[in-house]
Amino acid sequence: MRAPWDGAARVLDGKATAAALKAELAERVAALRQRGITPGLGTVLVGEDPGSVKYVAGKHADCAEVGIESIRVDLPATATQAEIEAAIDRLNADPACTGYIVQLPLPAGIDTNAILERVDPDKDADGLHPTNLGRLVLRGTGPITSPLPCTPRACIELVTRHGIDLAGKNVCVIGRGVTVGRSIGLLLMRKDVNATVDVCHTGTVDLAAHVRRADVVIAAAGSAGIITADMVAPGAVVLDVGVSRVVDPETGKGRIMGDVADGVDQVAAWLSPNPGGVGPMTRALLLANVVEIAERNATDS
Repeated sequence: MRAPWDGAARVLDGKATAAALKAELAERVAALRQRGITPGLGTVLVGEDPGSVKYVAGKHADCAEVGIESIRVDLPATATQAEIEAAIDRLNADPACTGYIVQLPLPAGIDTNAILERVDPDKDADGLHPTNLGRLVLRGTGPITSPLPCTPRACIELVTRHGIDLAGKNVCVIGRGVTVGRSIGLLLMRKDVNATVDVCHTGTVDLAAHVRRADVVIAAAGSAGIITADMVAPGAVVLDVGVSRVVDPETGKGRIMGDVADGVDQVAAWLSPNPGGVGPMTRALLLANVVEIAERNATDS
């Protein structure tokens, strides 16, 4: 059953929802600190890519908001495989580091998979370590005691915190990357969510037909404007996750564009803006992973 539709989409406000979530996390961090436990988020940044530098700075600003300690490891772009692996080993062994992320992309010539697999799964703040994804595959019911993929979790949290029940809904995911497309289905199909999932991609034949059947559309292909208004069923919920850099034909300047084209807001019942939708929630859920790791460690000790 789709939401009532009056011809204009309501906004899935990621900024406001993330702010509320961070306020909740701040209370949990304060409770941990009262017990002598201070969660710490580490970042490994190799090089000075402007986008990566800005993104890492944002993560540490988020940490300051909720009381999580920041642990920064900044390496030059000339860092070798061995030097990056040594940094990973130090964070794995550092008791002050509750969880951490390796900022991607890494410089050319670095074996990214080897670096990511070296991360201690119990400190995998992104929730994308092969061990943790494997646990998610195997545990379709019951509590999950390992970090969860941040962006898929952000999508689900954003929808449910706006009062939208995903149980029994047909969800069409567009995109097959591990960050969203391949991993979000694992969460959506869990019995505590209970959605039916159709995973599509840029090679899907008659993509429009798949999208049109969906109650919920999660566009994460990284293909600018791939989801158009004529593809979306009236009253559907649409999350715009994909990000592409395109050149504005009028100004000649580069700009960021999502996967959802103009006009979808006149068809969908709910639409997440891009930016300002899933992005802020992803950053908040990274913090949530760190807090939850700290809480589990406190319970186990």
